[in-house]
Amino acid sequence: MSNILGVSGRQILQRLATGHSDPTGLAYLARGRLRAKLPELRQALTGRFNAHHAFLIGQVLKRTRQPKESMKALAARMEQHLVPFAHQIEQLSTIPGVKRLAATVILAEIGADMNCFPDSAHLVSWARWRPAAMKVPANAAAPKPAVAIAGWLLTILVECGQAAGHSRNTALAAIYRRMIIRGGRKHAAFVVGRHILNIAYHPAG
Repeated sequence: MSNILGVSGRQILQRLATGHSDPTGLAYLARGRLRAKLPELRQALTGRFNAHHAFLIGQVLKRTRQPKESMKALAARMEQHLVPFAHQIEQLSTIPGVKRLAATVILAEIGADMNCFPDSAHLVSWARWRPAAMKVPANAAAPKPAVAIAGWLLTILVECGQAAGHSRNTALAAIYRRMIIRGGRKHAAFVVGRHILNIAYHPAG
């Protein structure tokens, strides 16, 4: 199917959004030339599909028509899933530079169970935050961050590092100011972000 938002594709998606996942019935909704591809469609529509997937597809379809309502529904569903982790989010939010949204992202990326990491160094290693990237010889140009944490976790920790650098009377702010001298603002935010990841292992201190 070259266009999943065409007539046939949209009908199939709408059917999926209502919780129907029978490959044969879904493939039968195909129109026009797609009727010649029913076996391939049945194969493509076979797999794991649950109520959460149906909800997400429904929100994608709704977003094109009612973007504000869709965002509200997604936010409400997120809050429902976050209820069991309220304590962890509250603890993470006590770290300088970490607000509730950042705490939520960090929790989503590293999980709530720290028992799988023997210590904070193992958490940093798992996140691929290379210690070598933190070492900057005197008078040397700041290195580019190593291919370390991918995606949202790296982004949010660096942002938190920048925010922590502007906090008042905190150890993280002192580290940030010291690292600026050695390697500039980006490097300082990267270093402080690593410290925040270490603290996240023991968010209560």
